[in-house]
Amino acid sequence: MDGPGTEDAAVGVVVDVVDRTRAAVDAAAVTGLVADVLRAEGVATAEVGVTFVGERRIRALNREYRGIDAPTDVLSFPLEEPGERAPAGVPRLLGDVVVCPVQAKRQAAAEGTPPARELALLIVHGLLHLLGREHGGEPGAGSLAVAGESADMLARQSALVESCAWERLW
Repeated sequence: MDGPGTEDAAVGVVVDVVDRTRAAVDAAAVTGLVADVLRAEGVATAEVGVTFVGERRIRALNREYRGIDAPTDVLSFPLEEPGERAPAGVPRLLGDVVVCPVQAKRQAAAEGTPPARELALLIVHGLLHLLGREHGGEPGAGSLAVAGESADMLARQSALVESCAWERLW
């Protein structure tokens, strides 16, 4: 889906969902997931972009921004500086999450989990980065459960995924 963002009026969250793949991701379900995660993280109003790209594009972005010449599953591009917050009444401009659905499907098959759950995990992981959460080390391409991931971040993203509706993402 390309087009204007969708809004979850219950929490004042605007999500710009762009699908540059043939993955047929459900934009309304993505918006709902993002709104649920932000609500759980105490964010009342925000704008965020979620873009789905193919392996060539995510590889190019990974090379350009992280210096790693390999496809990855998710990248985050925060707009806020650590500790920065919008004034009261002004939506937070969080940034963009870029996800590769091909990688998500591959990882889901390898881990024996539903592809929609893996996609949700990647979106949540990216959102946590936009909110300033970090993990130790540079995990490189592949699953979120690779060496260097913070146990706290893994636990939080798993809890968020389990508390949100992810089944309709694909």
